[in-house]
Amino acid sequence: MNSSSGSAAGPSSGSGDESAPRRNSKRPKYSKFTQQELPACKPILTPKWVISVFTLVGVIFVPIGIAALMASNSVVEIVDRYDTECIPANMIADKVAYIQNDTINKICTRNLTVPKDMDQPIYVYYQLDNFYQNHRRYVKSRNDAQLKDADKANKTSGCDPEKTTKDGSPIVPCGLIAWSLFNDTYNFTLGNQNLSVNKNGISWKSDRDHKFGKDVYPKNFQNGTLRGGANLDPNKSLNEQENLIVWMRTAALPTFRKLYGKIHQDLKANDTIMVTLENNYNTYSFNGKKKLVLSTSSWLGGKNDFLGIAYVTIGGLCFFLATAFTVVYLVKPRKLGDPSYLSWNRNPLGH
Repeated sequence: MNSSSGSAAGPSSGSGDESAPRRNSKRPKYSKFTQQELPACKPILTPKWVISVFTLVGVIFVPIGIAALMASNSVVEIVDRYDTECIPANMIADKVAYIQNDTINKICTRNLTVPKDMDQPIYVYYQLDNFYQNHRRYVKSRNDAQLKDADKANKTSGCDPEKTTKDGSPIVPCGLIAWSLFNDTYNFTLGNQNLSVNKNGISWKSDRDHKFGKDVYPKNFQNGTLRGGANLDPNKSLNEQENLIVWMRTAALPTFRKLYGKIHQDLKANDTIMVTLENNYNTYSFNGKKKLVLSTSSWLGGKNDFLGIAYVTIGGLCFFLATAFTVVYLVKPRKLGDPSYLSWNRNPLGH
């Protein structure tokens, strides 16, 4: 009995060990990639190294900042807010009624004095404050397919609430952005000479070529009971109406400037420019502001001190830190530790 039971137990025990499932280990397979042991640049930030880097950044940033500030200061700007000045005295208390009354003459005259010599081209901008072109419903109220392809003129999806006329005819271009097109106008006179404003080439070429079709013409535009802004020439294709193209590139911030045109004539210091404008655009309903801007440009663009100030500030801060670290290093130096004890200088397995 004992021998038979023992012989029976022996094979079963052996077969059981062979057929038993092997326990899976959760330990990942070793590799330098998974263990983050690939060769890498691991500099030791010694005091001399840190001071040198801060000094180098200061040496580079400060001259760039000074150059940017000089470029910005070389730009000559004339900024004139006219929305409050071009209202009749008897209508100041009710500005909205004034701007919405089409029977009132909106022509206004402003005199601008040139502070410094202005070399051509002189850029003419209109600036709007407190106008949120980045509002979600406003930005979405357009149809890009309609603007580009004449075969899709009836496609007005997404253009609410300016999609169709009362009889259901599609509006081209549809949407709130086009409907609210800026419609103030400016005419400039220097002495007895009219200063012509060139309105060609004021939009992005990519917009003219790829976003607004050559065979798409305005249709049923501003035919509703409530007029939003400027009219469009029904005989000119959309890619030729650059004031619309400029306006429909919506601004990200509530205060923005858009290019109205260019004056290709030099202006001298103390010249007086007479501006005859039509104050048509309604910014009074939302407490907005309107400004006329005449500006030259530099190699860096328009007048903007922020970039130069940022570079000078960062460069000056780096100089300050370099000086502070130098003083600390000279007055109270610390002995540098042995780099051989750093983890990446030892064997990965710890042996």
